[in-house]
Amino acid sequence: MAENSLPASTSSSHSGRPNLNRGNGPASRLIFVLLLIAGLLYAGINLFNDVEETGAPVTSYIPFLLLGVALIIALGFEFVNGFHDTANAVATVIYTHSLSPGVAVMWSGFCNFLGVLLSSGVVAFGIISLLPVELILQAGSGHGFAMVYALLFSAIIWNLGTWYFGLPASSSHTLIGSIIGVGVANALLHGRSGTSGVDWDQAIKVGYALLLSPIVGFVCAALLLLAMKAFIRNRQLYEAPKGNQPPPVWIRGLLILTCTGVSFAHGSNDGQKGMGLIMLILVGTMPIAYALNRSLPPEQIPRVAALTQVTEQQLLTLQPAPAAMPAQREVLTEFVRTSQNRPQVLSALGMMLGDIGDQIRRYGAVENIPAQAVTNTRNDMYLASETIKHLQSAKVALPEETARNLAALKKELDAATRFIPMWVKVVVAIALGLGTLVGWRRIVVTVGERIGKTHLTYAQGASAELVAMATIGAADAFGLPVSTTHVLSSGVAGTMAANRSGLQLATIRNLAMAWVLTLPVSVLLSGLLYALFIHF
Repeated sequence: MAENSLPASTSSSHSGRPNLNRGNGPASRLIFVLLLIAGLLYAGINLFNDVEETGAPVTSYIPFLLLGVALIIALGFEFVNGFHDTANAVATVIYTHSLSPGVAVMWSGFCNFLGVLLSSGVVAFGIISLLPVELILQAGSGHGFAMVYALLFSAIIWNLGTWYFGLPASSSHTLIGSIIGVGVANALLHGRSGTSGVDWDQAIKVGYALLLSPIVGFVCAALLLLAMKAFIRNRQLYEAPKGNQPPPVWIRGLLILTCTGVSFAHGSNDGQKGMGLIMLILVGTMPIAYALNRSLPPEQIPRVAALTQVTEQQLLTLQPAPAAMPAQREVLTEFVRTSQNRPQVLSALGMMLGDIGDQIRRYGAVENIPAQAVTNTRNDMYLASETIKHLQSAKVALPEETARNLAALKKELDAATRFIPMWVKVVVAIALGLGTLVGWRRIVVTVGERIGKTHLTYAQGASAELVAMATIGAADAFGLPVSTTHVLSSGVAGTMAANRSGLQLATIRNLAMAWVLTLPVSVLLSGLLYALFIHF
């Protein structure tokens, strides 16, 4: 075995192995507690301020209680996500001695924080779109709460289980499985086929991203390492650390830069999953404040109203409403759920757009819509937007002007219903950042020591993280969730294979088993929890 070989049972005295046993000092623990308290207070103050700005009288504090519990659980998911996934980003800088473990973890937590704050929100609503549309429209009902709690508890349980055994499983994979489980269970409980409970077009897009990202990580990291060997002839780059000495400054700078990029990309992508769930909770418990985007400028309203009127006329001209047509919402919900285009879909959409236009013309601004009407208005807007999306996906033939108007309307409807207040981003960023500071050692040891048979070299660490950073960043731009865990772990394995360092097959087998089991276990767990919670 090579001199820098690292068997699975590596002792702490092994040359080149970082000291991972140093605990956090009292100052670090105090800062952690203060940040935690500050985040919770910040969320509470903004919640009360947002509700107060609506002018609606507070007649009961029960919704605040339900909201508080749900928010804490949702932030708990992001916290677990932080210490479960972000350990992957710091493993390379720790095992190459580019940064000490304490500094690496704090820097990664800060970069995660920035990534969440600067994220677009596209991934958040891509995740939400997987949920059954009828549950999204009933977010404030008992079934809506059962859905959210089932999603969060199943994801947290599986993440904690895999973390305990030091397995870099994917939080993204877990959450997607949980969503599918809720959708399937909801369909079965209503006497429908389980396959009708999920938006499978969106699920397939997400599935491809999750399936291909580890392959991209493995292949691209291996090719990048080989390309570096061909074009960069500096021997130091391809050596393992000697003792506990840090690498040369330029190599150290490269590794810190890649760690920064992966941490930022992880925050930008993974942080949005918690944001989407929190917005679902806010819409369900405090619709008066969060069902619609109250920050939309009033001058936008006449334009949207005129666009709804024109598009309504175009759709009803194409497909006049029959004399005995079911309720608009029933027709459109069925279409969104099944993607089966029936003749009355266009007329139902036209009539719903007409209703939306009437409401916004009547009130003049989003913030003027009364409390008793805001949920219905939001649901009509959301359902109309989803219907337009499914018509576009099904490539339904429409006149060019009508198709252009529908696309413009979808953009306006999404601006009104798919938004994330800054305080939500801040508290999710705090939860993810603080999670990074806790429990990272188990996953770091697996990535740093138990994937390859030799110690990670500088070039291997840089290759794996550069590929992970680029892959996650690209997925974020396309609004797709990917797994930091899968991309980086497979990237490290790819560099070991390209370097002919050898792979520890027991670890690879365990990683593959966790990857294979995550989806079915999370589907089953969330489905059972949903069936249990709807009876409470």
